[in-house]
Amino acid sequence: MADDLPPLWFPPMSSDDSSDSSILFFQNLIEEAELQDTGTSNRRRYIERQREEGHETLMADYFVEDPKYNEDIFRHMFRMSKRLFLQIVSDVEENDPWFVEAPDARGRKGFTPLQKVTSAIKQLATGNTPDENDEYLHMAERTSRECLEYFCDTVCKIYGPEFLRRPTNHRYPTIMLEAVASQDLWFWHAFAGPPGSQNDINVLQQSPLFLTERNGTAPKCPFYVNNHLYKRGYLLVDGIYPSWSVFVKSIPYPHEVNEKKFKRQHEAARKDVERAFGVLKGKWGVLSRPMRARSVKKIRNVVYTCIILHNMILKDDGKAIAPVHIRDPPVEPALDDTVLGELLNEDTHWRLKHDLIDHLASQDLPHLLADSDED
Repeated sequence: MADDLPPLWFPPMSSDDSSDSSILFFQNLIEEAELQDTGTSNRRRYIERQREEGHETLMADYFVEDPKYNEDIFRHMFRMSKRLFLQIVSDVEENDPWFVEAPDARGRKGFTPLQKVTSAIKQLATGNTPDENDEYLHMAERTSRECLEYFCDTVCKIYGPEFLRRPTNHRYPTIMLEAVASQDLWFWHAFAGPPGSQNDINVLQQSPLFLTERNGTAPKCPFYVNNHLYKRGYLLVDGIYPSWSVFVKSIPYPHEVNEKKFKRQHEAARKDVERAFGVLKGKWGVLSRPMRARSVKKIRNVVYTCIILHNMILKDDGKAIAPVHIRDPPVEPALDDTVLGELLNEDTHWRLKHDLIDHLASQDLPHLLADSDED
């Protein structure tokens, strides 16, 4: 007990110090030591949070026949419709026994699934600390943290195969045409590997972006540009990436009009992707806050959950790019030694870039013409 107490500091005494002030000083030290001892020893103070009142308040605010807050306010607070929220509550309760209401060790009723899911979604929406809703949901910080962890893990298991899937052969031809039409883009699963593996050039050869190409399980998406056939789709990247056949880089200093058009369109398309992630961060505040206190697995589950919920909301609102998911037939992985050479082919990289420049120049795009004239 004595080892846990902070060292005492005695102020220098003078003849003018009164005995009353000295007594008051030591009383304050004793009170501070008792408070610290209360927080670190087995004699911690128990707080009766009245979880039943929290459930009743939540029901009266949103889920009774005539709630305090209407559907618009509910969507603003929970980022989704009440119909979708209740469906998620039902699904997680059915698939994870942790969300089932059960009595605690004292025989009292535990938190309801509504309280647990509400705590998790509010943490995702605001990005605030787990104890933020203690006064509203009557839930301790530790329980709120567990709600978020169990919720993210369960959502990824239930909805991941549908809402965190890769594009298929059926969707590749039209995915980009449909995606750029809306700012609320559908997020496709393209970064399932280790953190940083898609941006570190030293490990690009083993990146999940290209591993499926090498083992023959990637969807087929051939296309023609200027009567030239290209077997794989391409990625818009900046100048730091190597000159691979699947990378299309911008032109740093364009001189010709066609090159200026290409640079303008290239930058606009990349900004669409950045804007899409800005929409995701604006909807789920947890993505804008530091998450260093969590493990890599928990951080990944949080990010995936935000993407899954985003796609679920789009489908619930009738804005899904692919409301019907047509699966590709299963393909057995078969490593092809020639694929890596095709991915690293610089000749294909430059030919694709020039073909895209010529193709874009042949299109009647007034906004590019105006921008090029101004340049």
